[in-house]
Amino acid sequence: MILPPKRRNGSPMHRNVAVLLAGTLLAGCQLMGPSAPRVDPVAVVAPRTPSAAEEAIGAREDPRVVAEYGGIYSDRDVEAAVARVVARLVAASDDPSRRYKITILNSPVANAFALPGGYLYVTRGLIALTNDPSELAAVISHEIAHVLLNHAIERSKVVQQADIVERVAAEVLSDPLESQSARAGSRLTLATFSRNQEIEADKVGITIAGRAGFDPFAASRFLDKLEAYAAFRSAVGNRDDAASFLASHPAAKERRDLALVVARQFGAPGVGERSDSRYLRALDGMVFGDDPSEGFVRGREFLHPRLAISFQVPPQFRLENTREAVLAAAGQDTAMRFDGVTVDTGTEPATYLASGWINGLVPGSVRTRVLNGLPVATAEAEAGDWVFRIGVVRVGGSMYRIIYADRSDGAAIQAALDFTLASFRRMTPTEVARLRPLRIDVIAVREGETVGDLAVRMQGTERKLQLFRLLNGLEPGASLSAGQLVKVVID
Repeated sequence: MILPPKRRNGSPMHRNVAVLLAGTLLAGCQLMGPSAPRVDPVAVVAPRTPSAAEEAIGAREDPRVVAEYGGIYSDRDVEAAVARVVARLVAASDDPSRRYKITILNSPVANAFALPGGYLYVTRGLIALTNDPSELAAVISHEIAHVLLNHAIERSKVVQQADIVERVAAEVLSDPLESQSARAGSRLTLATFSRNQEIEADKVGITIAGRAGFDPFAASRFLDKLEAYAAFRSAVGNRDDAASFLASHPAAKERRDLALVVARQFGAPGVGERSDSRYLRALDGMVFGDDPSEGFVRGREFLHPRLAISFQVPPQFRLENTREAVLAAAGQDTAMRFDGVTVDTGTEPATYLASGWINGLVPGSVRTRVLNGLPVATAEAEAGDWVFRIGVVRVGGSMYRIIYADRSDGAAIQAALDFTLASFRRMTPTEVARLRPLRIDVIAVREGETVGDLAVRMQGTERKLQLFRLLNGLEPGASLSAGQLVKVVID
């Protein structure tokens, strides 16, 4: 979550809960999207010298990417482990003389992407999910393939063409439905182009990883893990079919099928390097989940040490912290958003609520009270098929906003808002001092220990068993052996 809040003049309240909760950054390689055709696995990329345009784009965008994803994550052991993987991949690629800059981003989101000029990025959130160097190699080789195939430059040309189509549609077509159809058509062209790039990058990337001696089947295995982790993290739930269809990458199942086709070039499952205790031990101690500067989610509670505030959501809600806001959801039709703005210290919560930043404010619904020594105001709003219950809390020069939305049940979200407001409080200095980020602890399984025994050690989540299995790539019913290295999350 980005805090402290920024001063704003006020913006209209969104009419759609999907928009209300939008905040997840969408850049680089994603996991979900429409189906894609089968392809020939044979892949060779002709070596070429990067152009001046590519170098300029990468150098220009690099600082923006780093800032957008929480800065650079520094950990010598992790950096060394990543560097070893990259060196092997570059040596096995079709252009081993090509130079790359690899950056580990301080983000809990599992993501990786590339910029022209050889700029490669992988988040610590993705690295934390890997259990062997082959899984990391599957991801990074995919990004190296994007660079070798010149995809970013090609995509920028298509983006420019799509923008022109949309402007013409908006300015020339008088029928709103025809204008909307033309804009959707341009987006579909762009999305299809990107899917083709992803297919090509999968094919080339897995080939590079296999040549480097890594397990070529790691790509399909890790795609499953990424999909499961995305579902685990998501507080919003599944997107509708239209949004999925316009997503820029192939569906996980299609990518997995493609990955298996390419991997079979190298033989049956079991070929290539997979286990490496040195790699897994390098992850010991790395930060897991939210960065302290963005606050922490601990089960159903959000705590921000720098701002010294905390609140909870009701048991049926699942919290998710993003850089834009703190989100929560209870099914498809009920959601919550928390963020903040800077105000004058004399601004009353009721005055702020009625200042015009909410569409559909119900007249006469603004109420004031004091909770935990803090001034609070609440209101109701309606927009389209949605009903909203809004609460604002002033702490010094900050106004914190809590918005609950539901398709019809105003009483239920009123109760949820009341619960959250009653829990909203200032943290004591002692509490702030004790709050630490979660970290990965790599341990050896002792004789007789089970998955359940180790899962109970997991901190920061109410779904301990599910997260333990995800982090360690364990299927339901899988057993552990003495001496096996596993990851647990501790604080």
